[in-house]
Order: sequence, then C-alpha cells, then structure tokens
Amino acid sequence: MPRVRILLADPNASMLAMVAEMLRDEFDVVGAVHTGADAVRDVCTSTPDLLILSVWLGDMTGFEAAQRLQASGCKTKLLYLSLHEGEAFVNAAFENGASGYVFKSQAGSDLLKAIRVVANGGVFRPKPTSSDLDCATAQPA
Repeated sequence: MPRVRILLADPNASMLAMVAEMLRDEFDVVGAVHTGADAVRDVCTSTPDLLILSVWLGDMTGFEAAQRLQASGCKTKLLYLSLHEGEAFVNAAFENGASGYVFKSQAGSDLLKAIRVVANGGVFRPKPTSSDLDCATAQPA
C-alpha cells in the first residue's frame, strides 16, 4: 500500500518541524507551508492525500482555505490540528469539509491515529476536553 502523502499548513515553523518529524517514519510529508494561500496553491499543484492545517493560517482561516479548496473541486482530505479546543471550532471545521480534528494538546496521542482513520475514509473527532464537559454538565441558575 502506498504511503499517505501529507501537506502541512501552520504559521508556526517549530510546529511544522515537530509534526513533520512525528510523521516521517510512516507518511510522506510532501511540503510544509505557513499561509492559507500557500496551502491552497500547494494542494492544487502537489495533490496530497491529506492536508493537515491550523484553524488560523496568518492570511486567512483554515475554514476559508477549506472553502477555496472545495470550490476548486479538490478531493484532498482535511484534518485540522489546532490550539482551539472549543466545540464551536470543531463543528465549524466539519461544516467546512473536515474529515478530522485534533487538538494540539493531544497531538502526541491522537495525531497518528487520526491520520490513519481519515486516510482510510473515516472521521476523527477529538475527545471532549474537561472545559467542554464542565459546560455540558453545568446547570442553569
């Protein structure tokens, strides 16, 4: 089976380097970019199987980049890797075509698993955080 081809998009260079290192033994990282415009361009030219992107890409949101990719007819799957752990961000990602969402705080335990799930046609949703659970169980005053 061919290795999954992945493009990384995050404005943080150290995050890109860390994720690329984490993936290199199992996946082919075909590029790493810092902006949404570069992500859209490189997905269109290198046609990776998967784009791992941040919610914020400097020049646009990851959601805007996803919309541009969808409008172009791109079939690359989207997996968000984000600091934003609120349910609203997770839902927005899936509403904009994501197949997966991983919190950066859980990347060590969830990222490789999420890539495998998404690459095989599945959907990966993060486990609720304690703050989400607190909000979900809070009783109105």
